[in-house]
Amino acid sequence: MKNYLHSLKIKDLQNKNYNAYSQLYDFKKYKFISRFLVIILVVLFIILFLPWTQNIDSKGKLIALNPEQRPQNIQTIIPGKIQKWYVKEGDFVKKGDTLIYLSEIKEKYLDPELINRTKNQINSKLQTAKSYENKANALNKQSDAILKSQELKLKQAKNYIQQIKLKITSDSIDFQTAQNNFSIAERQLNRMEELYNQGLKSLKDLETKKVKFQESQAKVISSENKFYTSKSQLTNAYTDLATIQNEYNEKFQKTQSDKYSTLSSLYDTDASITKMQNEYKNLLIRNEMYYVIAPQDGYITQINYKGIGEVLKENDKILTIMPANYDLAVEMFVNPLDLPLVKKGNHVQLFFDGWPSIVFSGWPNASQGTFEGKITSIDQHADTNGKFRIIVAPPKDKQKQWPEALRVGGGARGFVLLGDVSVGYEIWRKLNGFPPNYYVEENNKTTDEKDK
Repeated sequence: MKNYLHSLKIKDLQNKNYNAYSQLYDFKKYKFISRFLVIILVVLFIILFLPWTQNIDSKGKLIALNPEQRPQNIQTIIPGKIQKWYVKEGDFVKKGDTLIYLSEIKEKYLDPELINRTKNQINSKLQTAKSYENKANALNKQSDAILKSQELKLKQAKNYIQQIKLKITSDSIDFQTAQNNFSIAERQLNRMEELYNQGLKSLKDLETKKVKFQESQAKVISSENKFYTSKSQLTNAYTDLATIQNEYNEKFQKTQSDKYSTLSSLYDTDASITKMQNEYKNLLIRNEMYYVIAPQDGYITQINYKGIGEVLKENDKILTIMPANYDLAVEMFVNPLDLPLVKKGNHVQLFFDGWPSIVFSGWPNASQGTFEGKITSIDQHADTNGKFRIIVAPPKDKQKQWPEALRVGGGARGFVLLGDVSVGYEIWRKLNGFPPNYYVEENNKTTDEKDK
């Protein structure tokens, strides 16, 4: 039997008349499979040459584009005790609405009449300052009066000195005249004595000449006394002039000293008034801070304190407000390796959590349920996770706006679109771990290219 089987030819075994062999092998099926494999290989080969958009993918989340539109923590500037709540979580508030009322807990501000008392103290200080100002004005007038009086006294003294000088001149002339008359009388007396001795003149004539001689001698002595008296008076006049100057200078300096002392007290009072006015304004502002108000329109999202009577410290976070109006953006993080490839203005393909989408990262035009974005900001330093943050904003085209139902904090994923390459090159790049090509738009050449 075995020899018989070995003698059979394969061509004979493939005879269709053998039912067992025909059931074991289906020739049509194998032909279809071989053709299908060839077609797949051809398709894969063609795909290798199809265009592929290089991209950098990253997870992110929705944020508000502008800082004033992001969730805001409401803090208390002053410490206090909660007295009343005006809102609850989920409430919509407008700018200026009262959120919470606090009462004072510091001993310094517990007096309910503190503002009025401080105002009264300020008024008293103002009156004191007014008195100092009036005193300073009076001292100014007194100084002016002293200067005028000094001027008149000095003028009077100088006039007296001038009179004394004239009198000295007159006495000097009289003294000189008396001396001349004395010389004449002396000569006449001598001649008269000679004539009397010769017997030419009588004794009476001689005695008359002696009387005249004595009279001229007396006039010389008298005029000399007057002359020296006038000189003494001139010296005394100069002394009186200096005395007047010193006296009035002393009065003037004393008045000036009183004036500056008054002004010093006035300035100290003004400083005290300014300080008290500052405290008064601070008290008024502090009273307004007992009512914590909403800085903008928004929704109450989180309240950190509960009940009545809880004590808050300075800068404690009371609650959070989410602004009612905000512009959405996506916050994404890229690896430092990919950072040089990312530029402001790069297009980003986004899909959001909760919105169904079919994403072909390399063929953005074939993706469904994705939304466009553009990079508006790139941080200059790495975040705590070691990556660099980029901000993606929606396009300005209203027909391509993001869904209105998106909320801040929602998840998102984005693909930063770079250059177009073939699928085969992209697979080869991925297998070798090479970075993507640098993305350069046609209308935005790099600086190096411009320099060339």
